[in-house]
Amino acid sequence: MEWVGLLLLAGLLLAALALAAGLRAPGLGVAQALAERLVCAVRLGEDCASDPRLEAVHGDELTALLQAHAPALLYEEGMTALPVDFRHCREDHCAEGEGEGVIVRSRDGRPVVAFTHAIDCRPKAIEVTVRAGVDCSDGRRGNLYLQYWFYYPGSATAEGRTPLKGPIRTVSTAIGKPSYHPDDWESYQVRIGPAGRFARASSHHGYSYELAGGTLIPGHEVRTRKDGTILIRRRPEPVNGWGPEVGTLYVSGGSHAGNARGARAISRSTKGHRMRLIPLRRIALDPGASFAVTPPWEKRVYRDPEYAGTD
Repeated sequence: MEWVGLLLLAGLLLAALALAAGLRAPGLGVAQALAERLVCAVRLGEDCASDPRLEAVHGDELTALLQAHAPALLYEEGMTALPVDFRHCREDHCAEGEGEGVIVRSRDGRPVVAFTHAIDCRPKAIEVTVRAGVDCSDGRRGNLYLQYWFYYPGSATAEGRTPLKGPIRTVSTAIGKPSYHPDDWESYQVRIGPAGRFARASSHHGYSYELAGGTLIPGHEVRTRKDGTILIRRRPEPVNGWGPEVGTLYVSGGSHAGNARGARAISRSTKGHRMRLIPLRRIALDPGASFAVTPPWEKRVYRDPEYAGTD
């Protein structure tokens, strides 16, 4: 087992060298991602393994960044749904997992999946990106966008944990506003650029950053100074849902709407490095399936990373 120790030592040295060199994101993120992959190799488990085509599609640098910035999924207490690979699971039952703990697979053995897409508007890649029909104009120029797409077999808005799911669906359908529809695509997006690192999550017809009630004073930062005084400072209002990246995605039960920041009680989670990451680019060319809602590759944000809508 000497090689196990060597792998662990290599991971620790890599992280230490990055910090000693004063490495900043995205460089530090790449180093952290590589270290985590070494730890995964030591575990000899497949729960933290990405699709082997990830590197072939995105290349070394983008693959490492996608792995480093994959969010930790924090599920609303009481929900059992998990994001899965639509090519193998299109029913609620095969996407349901345990109700608490760290979850990496459904009860049917389906891994938790995030489909990935990258939009590179940085100087070295912008020409190729624009030729592919992507919008890198204005404030987009100079940024790298990482998109994570999550598929759930169904969406049940407003149902949550209530035992009255049946009546809610019946009444909502009768009034022409059904609470349930098959297929649900949600997203978490990261923007890395000269201004820093930001994140946002899809939430109904737009994007959301902070979960309501996520702090003592929503929309504010509360800090205690060394002298004991308390500093209350208002956070800048998120624009188009963007706010400072903290590496989390809070998932609401039923609708699966997300928030990139919050502190509501949870009972289960999926760590980012233990999700299966699958590149979306090749799948989009021939998905082999139709959906009741618009899939990622047909949404405007797939080609315009600053778009404010989810259509």
